[in-house]
Amino acid sequence: MLEELKEANEYIVGKIKEKDELILEMEAYAQEYNVPIVTKEVAEYLKFLVKSYKTKNVLEIGTAIGYSGILMAKEIKENSGILYTIEIDEERYNLAQENFKKSGLDNIISIKGDALEEVKKIDDKFDFVFIDASKGHYMEFFEDSYKLLNDGGIVFIDNIMFRGYLYKEYPKRFKTIVKRLDCFIDYLYEREDRFVLLPFGDGVGLYFKETRKTEKI
Repeated sequence: MLEELKEANEYIVGKIKEKDELILEMEAYAQEYNVPIVTKEVAEYLKFLVKSYKTKNVLEIGTAIGYSGILMAKEIKENSGILYTIEIDEERYNLAQENFKKSGLDNIISIKGDALEEVKKIDDKFDFVFIDASKGHYMEFFEDSYKLLNDGGIVFIDNIMFRGYLYKEYPKRFKTIVKRLDCFIDYLYEREDRFVLLPFGDGVGLYFKETRKTEKI
């Protein structure tokens, strides 16, 4: 979470009344074992976007324990939507399978592997892409998933400001990641479609793929 907005975020989170026992269980697990899941206010925004745009198919890069995946899968189920989600870490992948089973959702396709390879194997199109995985590879994740994005679709990029290290002093070991993320943000702003960077959670980037107009002959 960006420290500058910590108090505001805490106020927002205090207003959210979660009733789903599985979601509460997963939040507690993530906090106890330091598992990176989306912050509560980002989770609410994610659900809001998916529901508002009447999203159908979703591609998630970075399953972790299945927290954000379950949130999205629940929202798209009423539209007969499918969630594809990819996780490289075996332990987290296995935990996600347990949580998916507990959720009772049957619209999740869970893939174990490296998203840099697995995304290229998917033969489907998506209305929404959620990226929350290895920060050093955000550019590649975006470029590969963008090819599968429908016109009018959205790419939601979480943790894009990486603890605020993009604009303040950071540990030397993060130099490469910070440089790559900064270049990635410049790249997104320079593209023809629409990009917005929002400073809440740990930084959220939203990219909108405009509908291409076909010229009449």
